[in-house]
Amino acid sequence: MTEDTLFTDDLTPEFLADHLRTRRMGRPFQFLPICASTNDVVRAAAISGAEEGLLVVADCQTAGRGRQKRVWHSPPGQNLYLSLLLRPRLRPQQAAPLTLLTGAALAQALARVGVAPRLRWPNDLLLPAEGRWRKAAGILMEMACEGQSVRHIVVGVGVNVNGREFPIELAERATSLLLATGRPFHRAQILVDFLSAFEIGYDDFLLHGATRALAEWRRYAAFKQTAPIVRGGIEGLAIDVDESGALLVRDAAGAIHRLTSGEFP
Repeated sequence: MTEDTLFTDDLTPEFLADHLRTRRMGRPFQFLPICASTNDVVRAAAISGAEEGLLVVADCQTAGRGRQKRVWHSPPGQNLYLSLLLRPRLRPQQAAPLTLLTGAALAQALARVGVAPRLRWPNDLLLPAEGRWRKAAGILMEMACEGQSVRHIVVGVGVNVNGREFPIELAERATSLLLATGRPFHRAQILVDFLSAFEIGYDDFLLHGATRALAEWRRYAAFKQTAPIVRGGIEGLAIDVDESGALLVRDAAGAIHRLTSGEFP
């Protein structure tokens, strides 16, 4: 019996309690058949004093969102929509690499089920489909601070797992694991593997900083893509990330520009 045969598509706490390999992440865990946004549910719980590691998963979202308030397509029964609560003892400027750490953990989880993803800075996971790289997952990190300290961070992840169709405005840019590989996947297995990889990376990040998380992100990085406008009409190619998680872009003259996620459209 392979590890994959242990899983079904059951996302209920009763099923996952027997399969989680984590100490904190996903403990406690709440499954919702439908909600507006898992990030909103976790943020409300954080304000009420919920513990680090709280996980909320929804089968469907009516107001799922990505960066820049973009709508995240969230139909029922197909994909994985989750949010985690973190309470790291960090200054706000130290938290940016957590988005890349999350992407690396998700890429590791998908590699375990035979998928070969690429990560596009700062928060996209890509898969090859119909001759081009298309977005299959995204990350939304929302942070609350008190002065110069992080109060809490909500890390939201959306993965297009078994979806076959997308709204017309997304059809040319999005894909799913099923469309990219031709086979269905168990959402529960992806969730369990992601939580395990994330907890290992997060614990190392808190103890030793971002070096290992960034190295893992680079393993899957989709560099050499055309970067957006940087400053003053300058365009360039993404070549690396620095220790703060900022993107390094080389322009046509060879100059290096540093781009933070707040400047990214």
